[in-house]
Amino acid sequence: MKITVFGKRRRIILFCVLFFFCCLMPAVLSHAEGENGEVLTVGVPVDRCPVFYEDEERGEIVGIGVDLMRTAAENAGYKTVFKSIGDKTLREALDDPAFDVVMPFGSALPSAAGKETIVSDNLMQTPFTLLTNGHRGIPKLNELKVGMLSSLSSGAETVRQLYPGMEIVFYDTMDEAVKALRSDKVDALLHNSYVWSYVLQKPSYGDLEVKPSAMFSMDFRAGTQDTPEGRVIIDRLNGGIASLSDTYREAVVLDYTTRKLYRLTLYDRIYENRWGIVLVGLLLVAVILIADFRRRALRLEQEKEVLWLEDHDSLTGALSLAGFRKKVEELLRSHPDIPYLLAYVNIKNFKFVNDSLGMKAGDELLRYWVKRTQQTLSEEEAVCRIESDHVAVLRHAGGEEKLHRDDQEVIDSVREFFLDLGKENRVQICGGLYVLTPKDYQRIDVDHMLDCARIAEKEVREAKVDGYGFYNPEEWERGKRVADVVGRLPVALRSGEIQIWYQPQVDYITGKITGLEALSRWNHSTLGWIPPGEFIPELEETGLIYDLDSYVWEHVCRDLKHWKEQGIHRSASVNLSRSDIREDRDISGHFQDLIKSHGLSPDQFRIEITETAFAKDPELLIHTTEELKKLGFQVEMDDFGSGYSSLHMLKEVPVDRIKLDLHFLTETGDVKKGQIIVGYMIQMVRSLGMSMIVEGVETKEQAEFLKERGCSEMQGFYFHKPMSKEDLEQLPAEDFQN
Repeated sequence: MKITVFGKRRRIILFCVLFFFCCLMPAVLSHAEGENGEVLTVGVPVDRCPVFYEDEERGEIVGIGVDLMRTAAENAGYKTVFKSIGDKTLREALDDPAFDVVMPFGSALPSAAGKETIVSDNLMQTPFTLLTNGHRGIPKLNELKVGMLSSLSSGAETVRQLYPGMEIVFYDTMDEAVKALRSDKVDALLHNSYVWSYVLQKPSYGDLEVKPSAMFSMDFRAGTQDTPEGRVIIDRLNGGIASLSDTYREAVVLDYTTRKLYRLTLYDRIYENRWGIVLVGLLLVAVILIADFRRRALRLEQEKEVLWLEDHDSLTGALSLAGFRKKVEELLRSHPDIPYLLAYVNIKNFKFVNDSLGMKAGDELLRYWVKRTQQTLSEEEAVCRIESDHVAVLRHAGGEEKLHRDDQEVIDSVREFFLDLGKENRVQICGGLYVLTPKDYQRIDVDHMLDCARIAEKEVREAKVDGYGFYNPEEWERGKRVADVVGRLPVALRSGEIQIWYQPQVDYITGKITGLEALSRWNHSTLGWIPPGEFIPELEETGLIYDLDSYVWEHVCRDLKHWKEQGIHRSASVNLSRSDIREDRDISGHFQDLIKSHGLSPDQFRIEITETAFAKDPELLIHTTEELKKLGFQVEMDDFGSGYSSLHMLKEVPVDRIKLDLHFLTETGDVKKGQIIVGYMIQMVRSLGMSMIVEGVETKEQAEFLKERGCSEMQGFYFHKPMSKEDLEQLPAEDFQN
């Protein structure tokens, strides 16, 4: 009886345990899950392996982005659930209530419904690179036609900002994009390099290659609508993201990019084993086919070797003369803005090296020479072994400092080659340098450049000296001078080498000074006084003119303030360069802030813009002129008559005063005709309601002529030359108009 009762109790206990696990345990686990962390639903595209993809074996979404996001979310107290985005674009997914956050985003973008969004901190940097069809050359980046997946439409906006000339074509699948690339419908495909590491595992894509240099890197962020709930999520995620170490990120990326994730399809397997299938089908002729295949492979290798030898030197690996010609032409066409020089160099005592030390020693010297040279070259430079010990190098022309550095790093080591090996033989080297001129870029003749460099080398060799000489030293000196001038501008501005001088403007009738024109003068520490006509065009070309002009504007305001504090009210004209005016730069606001900070009035600060500037970019300059006039500034058209659109400019441009350059009529041509033109120009400008001042007045006769024609405001050497502030202040007070 006791045994029976005990058995019943066991059965009851067992039933209770089973009931707990079957019915109560899920509830307990669910409760624990809620206790341990909130569920965060993350929407991701699953067509970007290895960043996001569906693991068929595990039945879940995995990838680089998943691992990084899951770890960051867990550190923020979330349990993540990743779901595939069914929407066509990420912007549409932002409006989908099924997702708490959507990724990846480079930056915050409005949703498809126009709602504002917020993005998390950056999980990682994703480098975007180009995929091309083999070794075929591609145009410049701004002229490219690239293919992208439709799901990357948000990233395409970043591409258009970086490369406005690039044309983008969208494709729904990678296969469609590759077909377009192979059929030359696009020049290249664009995606992040992690995806390319997966895509190129497909056997039939073996002919495609990734360009090694990244075009740009895009941030990898999670986004959601900018709501109170969304901001809470993003704030928490940012805390989790901050806890991710760079080592962890790199480990995740390395893990996925080194995996063989691509699943071979039937077509892939056929493609991989196509030759085996053919051999099985043609078993009877297997021996013949194998022999033929080997023969073809051998011939192909031989052809490749022959082609390589056509463009390369077999001893040193440098380019051959034929290959050098091709490379130089390619570089000059691709980089017309890079200043180059071409060096022709040879070893003076190379025959002695071969005779005394042996041919093997001579070959080792040549290989070492080329190797040392190649180590210093960039992709935009080239080295060639023409014959024997004659070497040619196309190099960036970087000034004396770079030339000296090349001499130390390459030539000196070649000179000491045998000495370093314990042999008392110093190699003597002489070379000729030819600095490429603008004509060389327009009509590329490599042989002509080599001949010029060879002539310079011959002069050095016949002079029995060790070193190098220039074929066209004037080009080299000009290049050095430009580099010295442009490179020294920041120091010159700080040290006071740049000085502000003033040329008075006079009312010829009263004889009084009515205004001043501010001019910059450069007293270079080593070159002495540099004419403005030399350094200003170079600064405009390099984009540094704004630094100089800003310095002049500030200096003039300080001088005007100084005179105002002494009770002297003066006005000055300053130059505004065409390069200073850009859509992203508020010039009118800058001038307004400038005069306010110095306590000046707008009538004291006149702004001169050259006529040619209006002709080259009329819309932006006319808009800037109108904004300046609204703020009370007087705007002058400088150098009127020096361009070819003078009458058109008078009709379109709302300026207050015209400054006529008298030199354009007095230097050449019929003087009487010039006087007639000037007379009518003065009358025309006055009829248009503008005032006129004439600069370049050098004689009394010119001044009298202008007065008779109705123009009394003048500027020129006849009255005053440009002078320093100190010299200007020495002029009698009665010379100035009150």
